[in-house]
Amino acid sequence: MTTEPSPPPPARRPRRHFSMIRTFVLADFVTLGNGFAGAGAILASMQALATANPRWLWVAFVLMPVALVMDVADGRIARWRFRKSPLGADLDSLADVISFGMAPAALAFAVGLRGSLDVAALLYFVACGISRLARFNVTSAELSDGTGKVKYFEGTPIPTSLLLVMVLAVALWQGRIGDALWGGVWDIGPLQLHPPVS
Repeated sequence: MTTEPSPPPPARRPRRHFSMIRTFVLADFVTLGNGFAGAGAILASMQALATANPRWLWVAFVLMPVALVMDVADGRIARWRFRKSPLGADLDSLADVISFGMAPAALAFAVGLRGSLDVAALLYFVACGISRLARFNVTSAELSDGTGKVKYFEGTPIPTSLLLVMVLAVALWQGRIGDALWGGVWDIGPLQLHPPVS
């Protein structure tokens, strides 16, 4: 009695690597635009310091509302098209940290908030923004409605940092930058503070 050989096991399909670009949807590209605008504002602020040319500060100020428009648009596009990627929420938070956390802090530093207490306050501001976005990401599933839109916010949304940016833009427009900022410089022992930072 002869036994027939058993058929070979089915070939396993090779596992596809996670492709970031293939998972992107239109909303993700708009979110990247938000991050690019924020990063551009940071680089323009650095260029203003390097060249002592205030025109670069105006470039940074213009890029900030561009980042806000992109930030508002990405969520609307995702809901309109009923498509979001696995990266969407984290991508949005990272872009927001750049555009509404680091970019306003860099602009404030470039405009003249460079005392040691100013820097401490700016770093605290960025840390609060990062913490708030992390909390939002953890709780957003519980707070969202059936469309994926969050019903209400806990805490202050980080894009409200543009209010600080508007104040700084007025200071630049009036030529009140550096030590000419409103309130001057306060010496607190060996530390310095510009009142607008508070």
